[in-house]
Amino acid sequence: MKTNNNTFVIIMAGGIGSRFWPYSRKSRPKQFLDVLGVGKSLLQLTYHRFLAICEKENIYIVSNDDYYDLIREQLPDLQDHQILLEPNRRNTAPCIAYASYKIASRNPDATTIVTPADHAIFMEKEFISTCQTALDFANEKNKLVTIGITPSRPETGYGYIQYQQDTEGEVKKVKTFTEKPQLELAKAFFESGDFVWNAGIFIWKTKNIITAFEKHLPEISETFFSISDQYFTEEEKEKIAWAYARTKSISIDYGVMEKADNVYVVPGEFGWSDLGSWSSLHEYHSKGESDNVIDGNAMVYDSNECIIRSNKDKLVVVQGLEGYLVADCDDVLMICKKDDEKKIKSIVNDVSTEKGDKYI
Repeated sequence: MKTNNNTFVIIMAGGIGSRFWPYSRKSRPKQFLDVLGVGKSLLQLTYHRFLAICEKENIYIVSNDDYYDLIREQLPDLQDHQILLEPNRRNTAPCIAYASYKIASRNPDATTIVTPADHAIFMEKEFISTCQTALDFANEKNKLVTIGITPSRPETGYGYIQYQQDTEGEVKKVKTFTEKPQLELAKAFFESGDFVWNAGIFIWKTKNIITAFEKHLPEISETFFSISDQYFTEEEKEKIAWAYARTKSISIDYGVMEKADNVYVVPGEFGWSDLGSWSSLHEYHSKGESDNVIDGNAMVYDSNECIIRSNKDKLVVVQGLEGYLVADCDDVLMICKKDDEKKIKSIVNDVSTEKGDKYI
């Protein structure tokens, strides 16, 4: 089900995946790993998923300078102009602005889907159908559209979007955005029936998101518009370095979506996870005895709901653990509670401070 040549996809692939440390490293972060054990990286899965909706020539990857070789290795069909390299990490608004202004300089009638590179989607036909609904609406209306996930539980690890229940049809008018809530609030959201999880996937006409940048983030708009003549030229890299040096770090949610009054959401159910933590990986992975997830050469005794990941050439023996992560990856062995995401992030910061970047 391909749309017309005005449909583009922007894949954001610049994160460092610190929440999956030590498996995910700065030199080869989560999006470049076969996290699901299916023979393809998360980036490759995302790219191939969108070939059902977009020509390969219209797929753009926005990432960091450090990952150019990895992208070329994993997606050899891409041309160099489809790989947009950020000299610095500036969150999602500058990333989306860069890609949007570049695409608009060549095709002002483009409609774009913006998606993270490192999410899991297990029901692809349903996902493509949801995207098509959003595309059709965005093409017909002067609206900014996002995709929400119908919640299956009161989750505290995701942001939420509230929509107007009286909106007719599959596309709903957005009322509010809420960052990750405490448990009691998450329960209220779940029970209300008019909240969805924020998946960070957006669909809009490029000219409409540019109008939103002009209104809500004028400095970013002016910066990327001012170099429009240099996109697709040899001067692009130099001009992008100049642009990022003067661009603040801000998310598209905070900078645009929470402020705009023409935002709509398409609720969907297609087996989604942002794979934001070891705990979420445990949830979606196939489990063995006692709900353990084992990837590697391991023997497990008297242990439940654990993740054990190791190199194939080393035997790992685990006994008496409940809800733990055992990650033996290259030069790091980490054993900790898998559900304590904040502690894992703190550990990574401590390792960086005390041991340097060698282990990061």
